Amino acid sequence: MNEELPKTKRQPKPRHGSTPSYVTGFVLSLIFTLIPYYLVTHESLKGHVLIAVILTFAFAQLLIQVLFFLHLGRERGPRFNTVFLAATFSAVCVVVGGSVWIMYHLQKNMPDMAMSQKLIDDESISQVSGVKTGGCDGTNVNHHVFIKNGVAFPYVVVAHLCDSLTFTNDDNTVRYIAFGSHPHHELYAGNMGQTLYSGRSWTITLSQAGKIKFHDHNHPQTTGIFVVNP
Repeated sequence: MNEELPKTKRQPKPRHGSTPSYVTGFVLSLIFTLIPYYLVTHESLKGHVLIAVILTFAFAQLLIQVLFFLHLGRERGPRFNTVFLAATFSAVCVVVGGSVWIMYHLQKNMPDMAMSQKLIDDESISQVSGVKTGGCDGTNVNHHVFIKNGVAFPYVVVAHLCDSLTFTNDDNTVRYIAFGSHPHHELYAGNMGQTLYSGRSWTITLSQAGKIKFHDHNHPQTTGIFVVNP
């Protein structure tokens, strides 16, 4: 009679990690947290590159949590946890990706402070709910600059805050009034510049103090200055 040999039971793979694996996972998690924090606080990277790096480290963090702490992939039989993780990861990618896309387009389409200042000046919004916006409550004295024969007259205009300044093109040519020294353009109170056809005028509110240069971008020799005192 043959004696049946006892069947050796197959030892299941351990589902819990060892102390060294936990320590390794903790150290890696700490490193992958500090690196993005350093990049953001020290402005080492900017724009899309920074976002890509942060997302890369976030994905690495996910892998560390899965491998060193959750031990997914070590279970026997149907890998329900792994399938659940894949579905969760896909949902997170959709939510995070959609959020980044929405925030990017909101930031891109929102008016900056300069354009907001122009809107405030155009609408004469001096305060909102009792809080001053920096805009003028109407305008005071109107100053005039006439452009004739390629010369801006007067060359220097001295004004005060909340005065207005009107440019008039008395030449038979199209002019583009811009601020700053040619070829560099600057914003003034949210105004980028204005095309002036023959006989047309353009008025701006002087809501920012300082010494500002202007020129005709189409004819750079036509220049002038207006000084806005507080």
